[in-house]
Amino acid sequence: MEQTFWEQYGDLVSAAITLAGAVAIAYGVDRFVIGRGSEVATRFTEVGVSRVTVTRLRVVRRLVFVLIVFIGVALALTQIDGVKRLATGILASSALLGLVVGLAARQSVANLVAGIMIAITQPIRIGDRVTIDEDTGRVENITLSYTFIDPGDGRLMVVPNEHVVGTAIFNHSTGNLGAPVLTSVWLPPDGDITAARKALDGIAETVQTKEITHEGVMLELRQNLDGERTRVGGEEAALREKAHSALREAGLLEGFN
Repeated sequence: MEQTFWEQYGDLVSAAITLAGAVAIAYGVDRFVIGRGSEVATRFTEVGVSRVTVTRLRVVRRLVFVLIVFIGVALALTQIDGVKRLATGILASSALLGLVVGLAARQSVANLVAGIMIAITQPIRIGDRVTIDEDTGRVENITLSYTFIDPGDGRLMVVPNEHVVGTAIFNHSTGNLGAPVLTSVWLPPDGDITAARKALDGIAETVQTKEITHEGVMLELRQNLDGERTRVGGEEAALREKAHSALREAGLLEGFN
């Protein structure tokens, strides 16, 4: 007797529906539940959401999303008879399999655990200016596996969370939203530093030469705030744009790529 479509592919269709439902639920929880938590908190508080909350919320969002999708994948696989039979054989050698997987995923698991530790202990927060391995920048994002740091020169430093937890970090912001704004701009290798200081007068309170290489001269700008930051990272970007415009108007960036 010829089998119907459902008899032939019913388990695959059920698995696909289960997986799609899990992904939909994960997006729904992320967008409409957790994603709106900061908006609600901002409405009922005068200062908005703190960086502590922002950092933890982002890590929790990613963790919840991954957990929901993982559960969905596991449930989808149970809908397939072939996978059920295969799972029986795999479970017979679960100890060996667990050892192999554990060794292969050690780095990933270590980064995941470190990301959760960062969210809980808060040694650094989104918006903090930190120094890691002699590289200084502003913390742009913290995911489950990596911490993203913007040095302010167009690069993006991606640091595994395990390294963040296991190395010495200098936190220049110390969790203070009123900490001075620090950013950097570059001049051509033969740029006139004295002229650049004059062009930046009134834009930044202090201008220091941080680095001179064959690629250019890096100037660090420091500006104190009259009050607390209203948007994490916004003041750095605004200061950098003003400085760049002033240097370009003074003709100090000509021929600089």
